[in-house]
Amino acid sequence: MRRLKFALIGCGKIGVRHAAHIKHYAELVAVCDVDEEKAATLSKEYNAIAYTDLDTLLAKEPGVEVVSICTPNGLHAQHAIKALRAGKHVLCEKPMAISVSDCGEMIKEAERANKRLFAIKQNRFNPPVIAVKNAIDKGILGKIFSFQVSCFWNRNERYYQNSWKGTADMDGGTLFTQFSHFIDLIYYLVGDVNNAYALTRNFAHQSIIDFEDTGVAILELHNGAIGSLHYTVNSHQKNMEGSITLVAEKGTVKIGGQYLNELEYQNIEGFEIKDLPQGNKANNYGDYTGSMSNHDKVYENVADVLLRGEAISTNSFEAMKTIEIIEKIYRSAKKLNAG
Repeated sequence: MRRLKFALIGCGKIGVRHAAHIKHYAELVAVCDVDEEKAATLSKEYNAIAYTDLDTLLAKEPGVEVVSICTPNGLHAQHAIKALRAGKHVLCEKPMAISVSDCGEMIKEAERANKRLFAIKQNRFNPPVIAVKNAIDKGILGKIFSFQVSCFWNRNERYYQNSWKGTADMDGGTLFTQFSHFIDLIYYLVGDVNNAYALTRNFAHQSIIDFEDTGVAILELHNGAIGSLHYTVNSHQKNMEGSITLVAEKGTVKIGGQYLNELEYQNIEGFEIKDLPQGNKANNYGDYTGSMSNHDKVYENVADVLLRGEAISTNSFEAMKTIEIIEKIYRSAKKLNAG
């Protein structure tokens, strides 16, 4: 079986992690970063060609089939559109973009080019998430009445130092960078959000970031379910919890742990989730940890889709839905905070 040829743009911490997964399923032929040293370091490790400009890479590497985008959030749309116009498939790190309008432009360009636009939603591959999703799809839980999502993480001043993170134009907000995967799972497991009623505050990062470090939201879904979201990056010293609880007609379940990696509670009528496999460890970035490291499964899916015609794990429409829900929460918070 032949191996796809990839280019990687963005050679920071997440880009380095992507490169390690690419080598298992494909060939990394080119890397790109405005920081010449970062690009050179990664290129040497993978015997790839280093660039500091995406336009140059796309012009000089016609054999590249897929571009993985690991640049700051605010550049995702610009970089994805350039790659798509050059006739490449695109795999975009979360969030897909930091506005619904940008997501729409990315999707339109993918359609025009007849190329695939893949989104990173690796928490869908967590073993307890897979098991609960199967139970929902089979009707085992019945109608979902309500839900609660809790995201209590820590991101200290050091995390934001000398970085695009925390800036309005490149980061976008805490829901985009830290907690978009949790928003995705509300959509994936429960349904689409109709209305949001939210409050946000910046308690401990006033001189550090351009937006909130804490938020609470009440969410009303199109299917009638209601739920709450409570998120913060002020958990003392370290991450505490990342969880989603579902209260349904025939059962109650809680997927918890720090990273949605444990089935903490289940009480389901006539059914029990058993023998869950061990999930991957969380992404470790030195000073902090992120969500579950399932990028291997994402890249496996990209290869399956492009080489074997299998189904995509997360399509670009679903990725755009995450951004749409985040925008609803932020619009409500802006209105209610002003009031």
